[in-house]
Amino acid sequence: MKFFAIAGVAVSALFTVALNTPATAQQWPARTVRLMVPYPAGGNVDGAARVIADRLQKMLGQTFIVENKAGAGGLIAGEAFKKAAPDGYTLFVGANGPVLFAPEIAKRDAYNWKRDFLPITSITMTPLVLEVHPSLPAKDLKEFFDLARSDPGKLTMASPGQGTTNHLLSELMQSTLGVEWLTVHYRGNAPALTDLISGQVQFAMYQISVGLPSIKSGMLRPLAVTGSHRASWLPDVPTFTELGYTDFDGQTFTGLFAPAGTPAEIVTKLHENLAVILKDPAIIEKFNALGAEAVSMTPAEFTSYLEREDAKWIPVVRKANIKAD
Repeated sequence: MKFFAIAGVAVSALFTVALNTPATAQQWPARTVRLMVPYPAGGNVDGAARVIADRLQKMLGQTFIVENKAGAGGLIAGEAFKKAAPDGYTLFVGANGPVLFAPEIAKRDAYNWKRDFLPITSITMTPLVLEVHPSLPAKDLKEFFDLARSDPGKLTMASPGQGTTNHLLSELMQSTLGVEWLTVHYRGNAPALTDLISGQVQFAMYQISVGLPSIKSGMLRPLAVTGSHRASWLPDVPTFTELGYTDFDGQTFTGLFAPAGTPAEIVTKLHENLAVILKDPAIIEKFNALGAEAVSMTPAEFTSYLEREDAKWIPVVRKANIKAD
């Protein structure tokens, strides 16, 4: 009898634990889920968030809303997300700047993705293209770097802002190759692109989603793209890697994160659904039209990717002494 009494207590305890934790995760989502975006509506990251929110809503039977919380290079959204309950009802759709660079550039411990963010999956990857004004005599990448070496500081580059992937790639190129040019920072891609097209500045490194229209119209000339393979949107333009510049593989990612401590069952459920979504031909085409490639990683793969990106770019931020305006 004593044995059965002890066994009964153990079974009861296990039943209580099963009710209190896993059941909550298994029932998720039972109400509206917020996708926090650290940018205004209409941009690349916001677009990715809205695409997956719509599909997750259909697949999981609950409302998924996008909440735009822009400002301070992503810090405002990142700090708010850090304080969110780890229950799966507040998620973060971020990119390189807000996730990896913003706290370092701001020089304060607002949050740390390794400590505060739980990577679920990548969503898209967008390569960058080095494009020049037609008046620049360089017809290929070698001629461009030769031109930069021949007259240090004379070339001018349009940057959409301090600490962007575009800016960091420029700093890495100058440091690695021993070249020098003048970087002109703008508040976003639109004014930078306007000045490049008009010839006020001579070149830029844009996400393909930004630079493609001006290339197709003949207003700007592409010299090379980042990424491990040629971009389908610009199949005749070589990659930096195939031209021998293997370090210059900067891409803009968008990815989904949960607060640290979110139950593994919820993370798994989100990843499994997104893996299906990001393989859907209709979704692939939708991102393709935006100049982005749908890419699904497991939580472990995405974490490893972020660790490599962190190790590559944070030293560039520190060496260039990049600070928030």
